[in-house]
Amino acid sequence: MKSALYPSRIRAWFTVSILMLAYVLSFVDRQILNLLVGPIRHDMDISDTQMSLLMGLSFAIFYTLCGIPLGRIADSKSRRNLLMCGILVWSGMTAACGMVKGYWQFLFCRIGVAAGEASLAPCAYSMISDSFTPERRGTAFSVYSTAIYLGSGVALLLGGVAVHFATSQGDMTLPLIGTVRPWQMVFLILGAVGVVFSLCLLLLREPVRHGVGAGLELPFSEFVDYLRKNRRTMLCHNLGFACLTFTAYGSSAWIPTFFVRSFDMSVPEVGVIYGSMLAICGSLGLLVGGRLCDWLIKRGHRDAPLRIAILAAVLTLPSNLGYLVDDKNLALVMMALHVFTVSMPFGVGPLAVQEVVPSPMRGQASALYQFAVTLIGLGIGPTAVALGTDYVFGSDSALRYSLAVVTGVSLVLAVVILMSGLRSYRESLERLKSWAPKDPTLVVPGRQVPAADA
Repeated sequence: MKSALYPSRIRAWFTVSILMLAYVLSFVDRQILNLLVGPIRHDMDISDTQMSLLMGLSFAIFYTLCGIPLGRIADSKSRRNLLMCGILVWSGMTAACGMVKGYWQFLFCRIGVAAGEASLAPCAYSMISDSFTPERRGTAFSVYSTAIYLGSGVALLLGGVAVHFATSQGDMTLPLIGTVRPWQMVFLILGAVGVVFSLCLLLLREPVRHGVGAGLELPFSEFVDYLRKNRRTMLCHNLGFACLTFTAYGSSAWIPTFFVRSFDMSVPEVGVIYGSMLAICGSLGLLVGGRLCDWLIKRGHRDAPLRIAILAAVLTLPSNLGYLVDDKNLALVMMALHVFTVSMPFGVGPLAVQEVVPSPMRGQASALYQFAVTLIGLGIGPTAVALGTDYVFGSDSALRYSLAVVTGVSLVLAVVILMSGLRSYRESLERLKSWAPKDPTLVVPGRQVPAADA
């Protein structure tokens, strides 16, 4: 495809900007619970286990389950309209979290947030792929993915403020809603912001679909058949990046507690410091990873996304020693390096998926990728660290050892799995060039299946 068929550079980057803001909003909505544990548990009289379901497992399960069907819709219908509906759903359910009267209502609302947010990845990844030529997609995906760390950082900063606010202010009375606690007000405000933001998507234009098979509507069996033929590629990629996500989520969930337990830092202090660290170092790491990926692709290395992921894992391993040092300042420096290196591949991870599947499968492939990284990373990562602390080392003070061992093992696994998938990934790229639907009736007579982007 010639670059002239793509949107103008201004239009393309405007699309990325809107999608990135949506991603920031989604991460704030899903991560804000991490620093609201105290006031929520106090007011609702719930256990740590019940709270953990709200924070992780219930969200991860429904986020992944909803991803595949929403990915299929994104592959054939308006991605902009689907995403707008998704934002309205998750923002409305976030606001509803501020009005709940019991635990089961709260759990239902968090499931609703997960279902709405499941629309974002398939739509955003597909739209970005269709807005940029292949040699520029690495940077575009990485800029979009900075929202992971910007959103997490903002959530920690807001959470720190909310904890302070919750301990210094009383209840508030709102029209039509009645009396709300300070932590409930946080959810109401975030939900209202999301509903207003959804209108911004009206400014987006649906980009023309590019790549092999662009414009075709394929049955699910075609997607299954493609996965079967490229099973080693998809398995190694998704599991390798899942291990990296396992490290990122497992560490980020417990690093604030690590500094509280090991160095007697306060929760608001950790929220400000670590939140800033995530926003700055995480975003820089993503941008560096994206630029390196584009640089390698321009030099003929089409497997560049996997190479960046392997490099990131290798560079992150030494920073794990930061969990074991006794000097607070040195630990903070090493955690900053950890955030920088571990963030490098998360922009190019979804790019690798987009590059290796036909256009009508991008949404579904993205959803499958999100299924793996979310279920393993978010659903298991934080729990694995906690299990190491409680049952292997048997002491709250041993959290540092659990963090070092659990994340270290997952990084080594990531390197091994990704390296074993390099060759198959290159083979899948070559195989894609000659791909055609298994059912020839899916191609309209007289119309050729679009070839891969040059």
